[in-house]
Amino acid sequence: MTKPVSPPDRTEAQQGEASDLFSKFDPMIELREGLLASGVKDPFSLVMERVISPTVAICNGRETILLGTYNYMGMTFDPDVIAAGKDALDRFGSGTTGSRVLNGTYIGHRQVEEALCEFYAMNQAMVFSTGYQANLGIIGTIAGKGDYVLLDIDSHASIWDGCKMGDAEVVPFKHNDIEAMEKRLRRIPEGAGKLVVLEGVYSMLGDIAPLKEMVGIAKAYGAMVLVDEAHSMGFIGPNGRGVAEDQGVLDQVDFIIGTFSKSVGTVGGFCVSNHPKFEIMRLVCRPYVFTASLPPSVVATAATSIRKLMQSSDKRDHLWGNSRTLHARLKLLGFQLGTENPQSAIISVVMPDLEHGAAMWEALLDEGLYVNLARPPATPAGMTLLRCSLCAEHSAEQVETIVGMFHRAGSKTGIIE
Repeated sequence: MTKPVSPPDRTEAQQGEASDLFSKFDPMIELREGLLASGVKDPFSLVMERVISPTVAICNGRETILLGTYNYMGMTFDPDVIAAGKDALDRFGSGTTGSRVLNGTYIGHRQVEEALCEFYAMNQAMVFSTGYQANLGIIGTIAGKGDYVLLDIDSHASIWDGCKMGDAEVVPFKHNDIEAMEKRLRRIPEGAGKLVVLEGVYSMLGDIAPLKEMVGIAKAYGAMVLVDEAHSMGFIGPNGRGVAEDQGVLDQVDFIIGTFSKSVGTVGGFCVSNHPKFEIMRLVCRPYVFTASLPPSVVATAATSIRKLMQSSDKRDHLWGNSRTLHARLKLLGFQLGTENPQSAIISVVMPDLEHGAAMWEALLDEGLYVNLARPPATPAGMTLLRCSLCAEHSAEQVETIVGMFHRAGSKTGIIE
């Protein structure tokens, strides 16, 4: 047994000094305090007192249209989904109290993995307790010391954290830059393990990746490819399988990562793959092995939702119609948008700075509309964004109402004339 190492002796003066581990957050604390001192509501602590439907909730005592959730396909109130969750709750209880490799695999966990395999037409599926864990676990396990991970500079935090966990060499490249990606692939030592990580839809601006070209280049250099389709599953592609399907490269992608907390309408994460050795991940992936599995009611709702998404072409068409309409109308009003054309269910409205963004966010909330305020460092190029996430359950009338709310709030705050 290794003897514990004693802490170094400290002087009397040093013993009287306490190290404040929160000091590193002082700049953010000051930013938040300055923002609240200006009189605006805290945009990061909204409470929904009651949720009425996928598109409407009671916030601050008033009925509010929801345009800041990721409930893209509106499955949270689907009667079949809710019934499946209630039935599983009655039959299996509220939780598993164990990890998947111990007592945490119920019949529902196998059923949701079977539904995922059917949805993506792939052989293997592995379900995690969150989408964040899916990226953390898969990337951190397959790409280790001595391997290389090439990733888009605008990748989600869970992707960056997965790279750090695995201790691979991280090689970022400029957002959606095909030439930059190839240039970096060319520099990687021959014979080294290579993983290229991309996202179908990037959640801040709502833009899509040129997966057809990028996946082709990655394969030409012998790299494995992982695509995070969290923000595209359910509505992009002929069968809702995401951007990889839409661009015809799904069969060339080694791993698809996704989440249940968006189009599926519940919580959890997953990875699907055709790799013949994928099953070993259940024994070597620490975030999977050492985390309690999802409650039976959650996997039951997820499995039901996924199977219904296979037959949701009408909802996909309606959602695309909503996206095109809102994008065109906001652009016509004079707002600066994150993309020139609508590329997904996310429409980002660019604000001049955080102060104007917070004021606009509050003005919209006062109108009865909730959107996301996104700020640096989470946003690309230091931008402040109002991020709008459309839902297949938004009616044409609600979209018209939303346009009017943006017009009034934008005029009030001076964002538009």
